Amino acid sequence: RYLLEQDFPGMRIGPEPTTDSFIAVMYGETEGNVPGNALVVDPKKPFRKLGRFGNAFLNRFMCSQLPNEVLKSISIIDSPGILSGEKQRISRGYDFCQVLQWFAERVDRIILLFDAHKLDISDEFSEAIKAFRGQDDKIRVVLNKADQVDTQQLMRVYGALMWSLGKVIDTPEVLRVYIGSFWAHPLRNTDNRRLFEAEAQDLFKDIQSLPQKAAVRKLNDLIKRARLAKVHAFIISYLKKEMPSVFGKENKKKELINKLPEIYIQLQREYHISAGDFPEVKKMQEQLENCDFTKFHSLKPKLIEAVDNMLANKIASLMNLIRQEESNMPTEMVHGGAFDGTMAGPFGHGYGEGAKEGADEEEWVVAKDKPAYDEIFYTLSPVNGKISGISAKKEMVTSKLPNSVLGKIWKLADCDGDGMLDDEEFALAKHLIKIKLDGYELPGTLPSHLVPPSHRKPFQTAE
Repeated sequence: RYLLEQDFPGMRIGPEPTTDSFIAVMYGETEGNVPGNALVVDPKKPFRKLGRFGNAFLNRFMCSQLPNEVLKSISIIDSPGILSGEKQRISRGYDFCQVLQWFAERVDRIILLFDAHKLDISDEFSEAIKAFRGQDDKIRVVLNKADQVDTQQLMRVYGALMWSLGKVIDTPEVLRVYIGSFWAHPLRNTDNRRLFEAEAQDLFKDIQSLPQKAAVRKLNDLIKRARLAKVHAFIISYLKKEMPSVFGKENKKKELINKLPEIYIQLQREYHISAGDFPEVKKMQEQLENCDFTKFHSLKPKLIEAVDNMLANKIASLMNLIRQEESNMPTEMVHGGAFDGTMAGPFGHGYGEGAKEGADEEEWVVAKDKPAYDEIFYTLSPVNGKISGISAKKEMVTSKLPNSVLGKIWKLADCDGDGMLDDEEFALAKHLIKIKLDGYELPGTLPSHLVPPSHRKPFQTAE
């Protein structure tokens, strides 16, 4: 709702778990709903494989179409509210985690929403996050309603969230968490306004870049699947080879299923495969229970060779083709809704702050502090109205900024490049030091509004 800046059919927002359906929010010329059963038989939509989850799921699945600019570039899958407690989990009537896993394998970004007031990760949420295993690079976390707590509480909430996530997601890396208040209501606590704005911009940039990188991600998924298929072939052919031709098939099958962890280790050594490429042991054992090992195929070295050749040679040339195509095409970004106007006018990120301060004022922004800077300037014994680099350095190093930063400030402040500073250039240098000490970035080149008045080129008048 926040990204689209308009309601979509089937949307219900409330503090309780309101939506009990998976809603695919997609672009359409006219506004309307398509129910799940009709959706999985539509050849133009990518949902045909969802039919295997049965009617209980399809009654809880729908596509919401509307003519929104944002949806021309991205489609959004809105999942149901997460429940807590064993009873509710059983009553869904379909395998919730399996459905999540199906979507996770196909989407470009997974956003987990947390509420600053309700941080507990329920059993179902924990299971849901575990269903995303192997898709860790796609996950981002949003800590919403952060304006409803003060700065001290927010710090504690953020720490508690990271601790909780660390318990559920088994990776040493820290997930990216975006903190903010993602709705169009006034902020309750404005102390962290700048933080919320910066976080929202980061999240927007992340989402906006998705269409641009879609082809590379699809190629990445293809490589991932090719590696898994290859490993799967090694496991299946090994099980086939070990089966007796006449008697004791059932006993041998049970023995092989129990010995699966050892078989994995043996195959790793024999074919030099990474342990991370093998499917999960428990899941594989469950699936093998229902299979007839004698019907498995033997290993076909030519097919394995073809896969290796594809991974080693053809993928590299495909990657080059994608890069060439991307460089020739205009940059594709998400537009419309909350993505438009966020950087426009005086409400753009950082506008009127740091080096951008005074950009739309007629008076030179440094002038208000110049009298104080002039007092320091005249203690540095100027000759012909200018101080040398050595004198300027003695004063500038008192800021305790690194020499590399001071060198950049000197380059920006010495407008005429004569290796000396007049009173206006010195005032500019002190202003740039103040900008850096306040935690803002220095500009790459000096903006026109910061150029000292005496160094500005006069406008050429037409004769």
